[in-house]
Amino acid sequence: MSVARVEQPHSRDELLQAFEEQERASLDYWSAFDTASFFRPLGKAWSPAENVRHLTKSTRPVVKALKLPRFVSRLLFGKPRRASLTYEQLRTRYAEALAEGGQAGRFAPSAQREADLDAWRESILRHFTSVNRDLRVAIARWPDPSLDSAQLPHPLLGKLTVREMLFFTLYHSRHHIAVAERRRTEQP
Repeated sequence: MSVARVEQPHSRDELLQAFEEQERASLDYWSAFDTASFFRPLGKAWSPAENVRHLTKSTRPVVKALKLPRFVSRLLFGKPRRASLTYEQLRTRYAEALAEGGQAGRFAPSAQREADLDAWRESILRHFTSVNRDLRVAIARWPDPSLDSAQLPHPLLGKLTVREMLFFTLYHSRHHIAVAERRRTEQP
């Protein structure tokens, strides 16, 4: 039985399904690069390895925040004063922030280099898989209504409800694959 892809998830269960599907699609995409291509910049942009490291680095704080007791999250980051945006509205807001010059900042991958590229590639993909698995486990602990009753800080978008942060995290992975693929196909 095939599972339909959830393009614009809303409920917690739809988000969990979308994250599971996105992890598989991401691993398929990033793993398809041979080791040399995985570490080669895409034009003047990040290499596939740097994209994966960025996605891992930017997802870790979301996992950490979701593992906090919900009342601690509300104490630290406050309670939302508005309804959650839809997936599409959040995606548009993020695109606008990027168009205004938004960058990865502290979530950019470090200039780290390892001697054994095959082992490093495997390690990068393993960490990516681990953080995505941890994210799904953390999401599953949140009842659906609670996704709208707590918020988290985002470096470009300000305070987002937990649901919006999950929309962002899902879209962020999709966005990096789309940009990497566009740049890959533009390569001579």
